[in-house]
Amino acid sequence: MRGHPRGLITLAGTEMNERISFYGMRAILVLFLVASVGQGGMGIAEGAATAIVGIYLSMSYFTALPGGWIADRVLGERNAVLVGGIVIMLGHISLAIQLGSFFVWAGLALVCAGTGMLKPNVSAMVGKLYDEEGESESASRRDAGYSLFYMGINLGSAIGLFLVGWVGENVSWHFGFGITAVAMALGLIQYVLGRGNLGKAGERPGNPLSEAEKSALKPRVTAVVAAVLVIGIVAFATGTLTVDNVTYALTALALVVPVCYFVYMFVFRSGDMTGEERVKLKAFVWLFIASAVFWMIFDQAAGPLTLFAKNSTDLTVGGFAIPAGWTQAINPVMVIVFAGVFAFVWSKLGDRVGTGAKFSVALVLCGLSFVLMYAATLATQGGSVQVSLMWLVGVYFLQTIAELCLSPVGLSMTSKLAPKAFHAQMMGLFFLSISAGDAVGGQVSRLQPLLGGDYYLLLGGVAVLGGIAMMFFLGKLRGLMAEPKPRDVKLAV
Repeated sequence: MRGHPRGLITLAGTEMNERISFYGMRAILVLFLVASVGQGGMGIAEGAATAIVGIYLSMSYFTALPGGWIADRVLGERNAVLVGGIVIMLGHISLAIQLGSFFVWAGLALVCAGTGMLKPNVSAMVGKLYDEEGESESASRRDAGYSLFYMGINLGSAIGLFLVGWVGENVSWHFGFGITAVAMALGLIQYVLGRGNLGKAGERPGNPLSEAEKSALKPRVTAVVAAVLVIGIVAFATGTLTVDNVTYALTALALVVPVCYFVYMFVFRSGDMTGEERVKLKAFVWLFIASAVFWMIFDQAAGPLTLFAKNSTDLTVGGFAIPAGWTQAINPVMVIVFAGVFAFVWSKLGDRVGTGAKFSVALVLCGLSFVLMYAATLATQGGSVQVSLMWLVGVYFLQTIAELCLSPVGLSMTSKLAPKAFHAQMMGLFFLSISAGDAVGGQVSRLQPLLGGDYYLLLGGVAVLGGIAMMFFLGKLRGLMAEPKPRDVKLAV
């Protein structure tokens, strides 16, 4: 960390511990849901369990939008991270105690709410550290800082998947959830102890509510809370308050909100944008859809792919039977290995490869990963044979390369295309593409037990065709995004 603000260690440590808790729970969640009550699980059917996992992941990103707003208008990023971490820890504690299904659903809800408060705001504070150090014009140092921060994220993900995955499957599901609570607690302790290193970063709200806005907001919040309570009471009384119906409603929310937001910007706030900004926003819509399709497939690692590892994969490595949840760790380990390589490649390619091309390649590769999954299911011969772990290694390899083509590029693209009037909100809107993709992925995963291997071929085909179709419009996208045309020069060495 030499040459970087001391606060980077504090923030990276907080995020690393949060990712240990988040990915640790992700390693065992679907396995816990499908395990019988006698095995300490919930006894939920596979299709419903994967839908729940998809909605959980979706809402973890969906809450980033209100979490960012609360930080910007009410708490400030520093306090939002602290509150978010406490809420996450309480959620994991709720999952760790064995007192009935209510605590499971309450725990998932708390983790989603806390993640929305912590994740976008801890990332935003990293950039502000460099402003505090007078480095606002040093793009290379800031980028290097984010690279170190990103490495911490993937390191935490891998640790959580390995540690909690083993304890959850070999000792107790609830001991596994207990470890995630301890990880978040450790993150909070080091965050509080290291707050003095943060300077003034995130100390106050960037755009605090005025007294008039506070007065106007209170009745609106009260009305929304009352409406939700009334709907919940009516649904409970009529017997329609079921897990399936809740997942359907949240999926609709994850899809309707971004659509309404785009309509709001294009129709009701069009006058707040220049002509060039409106054109760029049109490009963002297409990239938003591509991102949603990508995450619809990518985040099924926590559901159908983990169940495939559990039921149809020979997990014996060198005489040691690895937990099924460990297979999810293949991706973050590969990200750590290849992230530097891709950063070098993108810097050398410069503007010769545009954002649209990177997105289209990501879709094709992610789609091909599910075509490979289809082949893996065929190799099981109807489920009677356990296949080699290398099938999943190949799937995750394709998905990792696809992720490195889309995820960091998407964050950079969002900031470039954001209209000035919506600059602070566009990152949250990009997170909604992940939320929408995860929500749809969770619902369509209900079909996997019914369709078998054809399920992977169907979704993979959709992504591949989408990526190929996108390639035919790369020139149009470059024009909409005002990206320079590829230069006909040799690659720098």
